[in-house]
Amino acid sequence: MSRRRPDPSAARLDATVRKILVCQLRQLGDVLLATPSVELLAKRFPGAEIHFFTEKKCAPMLQGNPHITKIWELDKKALPTLLHEFRFYRSIAAEGFDLVVDFQQLPRCRWVVMLSNAPLRLSYPPRWFQRLLYTHYTQPKPGYAAHYKAGVLAPLGITPAGERPALYLSDAERADAAAVLAGLMPKGAPFISVDATHRHPTRRWPAGHYAALMDKLAEADPALHFVLTCGPGEEDYTHDLRLLCRCKDRVHTPPLMPLRTVAALIERAALHLGNCSAPRHMAVAVGTPSFIILGSTGTGWAFPAPEHTQAFLNIHCRPCKKNNCDTIRCLTEFSADEVFPAVLRHLQTYGKAYPHSATT
Repeated sequence: MSRRRPDPSAARLDATVRKILVCQLRQLGDVLLATPSVELLAKRFPGAEIHFFTEKKCAPMLQGNPHITKIWELDKKALPTLLHEFRFYRSIAAEGFDLVVDFQQLPRCRWVVMLSNAPLRLSYPPRWFQRLLYTHYTQPKPGYAAHYKAGVLAPLGITPAGERPALYLSDAERADAAAVLAGLMPKGAPFISVDATHRHPTRRWPAGHYAALMDKLAEADPALHFVLTCGPGEEDYTHDLRLLCRCKDRVHTPPLMPLRTVAALIERAALHLGNCSAPRHMAVAVGTPSFIILGSTGTGWAFPAPEHTQAFLNIHCRPCKKNNCDTIRCLTEFSADEVFPAVLRHLQTYGKAYPHSATT
């Protein structure tokens, strides 16, 4: 860790930190992975307000969080000029924050950090020309992404202790998810939520592989159903995927749902199956076991607990962390035949309210 001023004493921190700003603009999963840090800050400074600066599309990951006083939502469409943006950043900074935590160092985050003039400004080690923006910067230890983020809080005497991402769903959102499911399948039928989409092909297991895997799982358990979730513009992909399945009568494509309804639906699933994207973190946050199929991404996104696991093809070029690839061998050559035994075993061992599950 490098710093330009000594750490204040614990007593001084307790007396001076009354308003905190956390900056994480995007993406959905990354914002959700910042919630353990919010929880840790709330425990360290129980009397302080915690504000969160994020993009409007990511705000649903934070709504209802009892530790967050205010969400500052960046709506780029509502800020047509640089002057409008500057005024918005200045209005955030005018809150008079005592502590700012910047998890991203994007230009818009840096504007807010600079304008805040907060006595304490924490982040990862920045580039040399950005160092004056931060009073403390820390290189966290490698590990689970949410705990890696929380490593930035070390100058405050905060150490992560296994906290998981948190989504605080309302009864109404749970009722909406229940209503969606009631229109899809028999009441009480066990189901797997499936997130088969991704904007980057290097992180998207082929649709034909998902179809073959669901057919094998359906054959192993004739009562099992599957619910395909997706985001805006991905509806055709999930519709076409369903048509590839022999068990299509048990594969369901609900209408596009709000993010928090999707999370409430995942909460009711026996297992979440999918690619490395935001829904895997939602599953952790709502307590649903998960099985994730990795392509170009590394293993640091998995919550360290046996009910959350992942599988990948062990070839020399992964994890490359690239968004494009000519062959995508790590995914195309990772067949459903190879994945099926592990998914079935995980479902039977950890599946929520699932027959033969260790958790039943």
